[in-house]
Amino acid sequence: MRYVSTRGGAAPTRLSDAIAAGIAPDGGLYVPETMPTVPLPPANGYLAGTALRMLEPFFEGDPLEDDLPAICAEAFAFPAPRRELKIEGAHVLELFHGPTAAFKDFGARFLAACLSRLRRDSDRPLTILVATSGDTGAAVGAAFHNLPGVRVAILYPDNRVSPRQAHQLGSFGGNVRALRVEGSFDDCQRMVKGALGDAALQADVPMSSANSISLGRLLPQMAYFGHASLNADGVMNVIVPTGNLGNAVACLWAREIGLPIGDVVFACNANDTLPEFFAGQPYQARDAVATIANAMDVGAPSNFERLSHLFGGDDNARRAGHAEGVDDAEIRDVIRRHSASDSEVFCPHTATAIRVFERQRMAGDIRPWTVAATAHPAKFDAVVEPLIGRSVAVPDALGAMLDREASAEPLAADGRTLADWLRRW
Repeated sequence: MRYVSTRGGAAPTRLSDAIAAGIAPDGGLYVPETMPTVPLPPANGYLAGTALRMLEPFFEGDPLEDDLPAICAEAFAFPAPRRELKIEGAHVLELFHGPTAAFKDFGARFLAACLSRLRRDSDRPLTILVATSGDTGAAVGAAFHNLPGVRVAILYPDNRVSPRQAHQLGSFGGNVRALRVEGSFDDCQRMVKGALGDAALQADVPMSSANSISLGRLLPQMAYFGHASLNADGVMNVIVPTGNLGNAVACLWAREIGLPIGDVVFACNANDTLPEFFAGQPYQARDAVATIANAMDVGAPSNFERLSHLFGGDDNARRAGHAEGVDDAEIRDVIRRHSASDSEVFCPHTATAIRVFERQRMAGDIRPWTVAATAHPAKFDAVVEPLIGRSVAVPDALGAMLDREASAEPLAADGRTLADWLRRW
């Protein structure tokens, strides 16, 4: 199996090299040269076993191939249960049972397991750059904390993540540093991409990415969608809360390789880049708008390149998908209403998908749907608790993280400033 750039300007490469690089030399994102067809794994098995069966073709012939069973065991060490809601025809796929209470724990741990094996013989530390709108940075920090030969720089937009998210990001210390950027998530993402594409900086500071632009993050995210679909009653239709498009693309890739996944709908917040595109307008990146579903505050989703590549161009992608925007007032209404009516407490991001499901029902769609629940509501206590009128119990792992001291360094939203900081570190 070889991997190519979405922009077509880089030579095909091995998976290990694509994971180590993070981004292709031409600035594009790595994708499989051809998508394999995977024989369906057995239902009712372990998540790690499903992941192994789904990912084996992607690792074929790679130096990491023999390590894949151990990598999957390390990454998928906690469950992703799919459970029925009291709303008829609705299930939630709970992806928040990892150490930082967000779906990104799976991909971050998988990537860390890969890179720790690829860096065995290196005498220079690898710097992992990660731009985060809230959840990615904590998951990456937890996965890489105290890992020999690797250090992590987390860039997040100052005052645009929840207080508990900010505390998580700065709670690691050691080989993990948090940088609060004076700008938006898109500024953070631009700075990370610029640093990764700077050959002179790479010569001084070997770097890779842990955002969903990394194959090592995105490939494992296929597994929980595939596993849930194998245990659903018939083809599983999915609504995915969507910011940078990594989780949504992973779901589409799982469908592409043969898992029983049906329609996939993207639930967005007030950042309407994707809803406008799927409504027929040309793709147009724009500045992000701040919302209470802050982890989805993305105006220029990086994985749009992978989406377009998968379907052979923007027009085909538009015909194959569907995206809807949900504003803050609707998010608050969903959280308040479902807490009162059926004692379900959703995080703001999951609430966007619940609202899209409700719209499907109002439009006459009676099919069953599965909503990806991307984060635990306790991470967003400042939003959720005033709406439901009570406190949300904090998972033990999250509570332990919040008990630690936290700090973050201020940083201007400027690529040269980041380069200088990295050279000094």
